[in-house]
Amino acid sequence: MAAITQHFESFKERLDKVLHEKNKLNDILEKIEQKTGVRRLYIALGFSAFIALYLMVGYGAQFLCNFIGFIYPAYASVKAIESNDKDDDTKWLTYWVVYSVFSLVEFFSDIFLFWIPFYWLLKCIFLVWCFLPVPWNGSHLLYYRFIRPFILRHQDQIDTAIDQAKDAAYEARNLAEEVASDEVIRRATAGVNSSKTD
Repeated sequence: MAAITQHFESFKERLDKVLHEKNKLNDILEKIEQKTGVRRLYIALGFSAFIALYLMVGYGAQFLCNFIGFIYPAYASVKAIESNDKDDDTKWLTYWVVYSVFSLVEFFSDIFLFWIPFYWLLKCIFLVWCFLPVPWNGSHLLYYRFIRPFILRHQDQIDTAIDQAKDAAYEARNLAEEVASDEVIRRATAGVNSSKTD
């Protein structure tokens, strides 16, 4: 029990340090702290507890979960694109690959996920773990341990399937253009023939 208490106190100290860094969110927390007299650490912990509770039982928990997993990563991705540093581009591309794979798996297992209690809270925790700027970041771990080895092992088959799909799409487009062209010619000749009979 003492070890858990020590880890929690260590977490609180690190969180308090982060909450005192200079940024717009912390400026808002500072104003709330001054008006209420409640430390910003407790405001942040209370807000997090409220979000967690809402994700467990609130209406629209799915939207809130997906919003949390999308809004900050999307903003950080735009900032990464606009910066000259390529490491942040790789970090956010890795997140979006993991997010996409997770979304695909979630789509096909949706009927089973309905039965998992507090699913939206668990998913939100998972997504936050995937985008947190920490050494044990979830997207980095999942990408390099599972997704990358799978893709590298099956890269040739995937490339072949993509090439075949492109060829099929190109042939379908050409066929559609031929059919449309034949239809235009047929209608034009039908129009000429009907005007001759008049």
